[in-house]
Amino acid sequence: MKEFFDKYPVLKHILLAIAFVFGLVLLTMLWLRFYTNHGEKLKMPDFVNTQIRSAVEVAEDNSFEIVVADSIFKLGVQGGTVLNQNPKAGAEVKSGRKVYVTISKFTPDKVKVSDLPVLYGNDFNQKLAELGYRGFKGTIIGRKYDPGEPNHILEVYYKGKLIISQDVLRSDLEINKGDMLEFIVSDKGSGEITIPQLECLTLSEAEFILESSKLLLGDVQQRGSISDRASSYVLVQEPVYDGITKVAMGSRINLTIVEERPVNCN
Repeated sequence: MKEFFDKYPVLKHILLAIAFVFGLVLLTMLWLRFYTNHGEKLKMPDFVNTQIRSAVEVAEDNSFEIVVADSIFKLGVQGGTVLNQNPKAGAEVKSGRKVYVTISKFTPDKVKVSDLPVLYGNDFNQKLAELGYRGFKGTIIGRKYDPGEPNHILEVYYKGKLIISQDVLRSDLEINKGDMLEFIVSDKGSGEITIPQLECLTLSEAEFILESSKLLLGDVQQRGSISDRASSYVLVQEPVYDGITKVAMGSRINLTIVEERPVNCN
């Protein structure tokens, strides 16, 4: 063989060149295979709605690292639950990738009453939506007569205690997100009031008391001649006053008036 190559030296060099090129190609293929396996893409698992401990275990089994980026309180969700992740589930990533997650808090946030939206005097449904965005629940526990618009907030209770009304604002009280607030709202037709005593009062005094009691002046009958209605006196009222009977607010009270103060009036 040596004599053959000595006789044909050019052929020897050609074969050596072919062997070199073949070896180079083989080494290149081996390197590419190693590099491809080293940078192999993996499919990201879905960690959302799983507990953080379980998520960490699954991530480690798949050569990922869980990093808690934030924690927030979410109504009705168990503490330590993964709420969202980045990268998202199903994404193709390299081994060793960090996965940033947000989890739910174990204890609710506390909010001062002064930090709530203005509730007194506002529409219940509108404020209920605002409270919902902030993580609170609300329910109507009663209604009271009010001459203004119906279904507006008059009183707010928390765990049975009055915290907001026209005259009350427990601004420094802290309440838990997710808790229930209880409301008394306005109602034009649900109020009742004891019939006031109008007999022996002047007509102008009777009208003032009726207005203050959310009642209306009904029919007014005169007995005898009257020179000045405003200063005339109430002789009879209907319904009569007994200190017990109640009528719905907005009811009418009929009166009979006379010129002089009745003799039976003390």
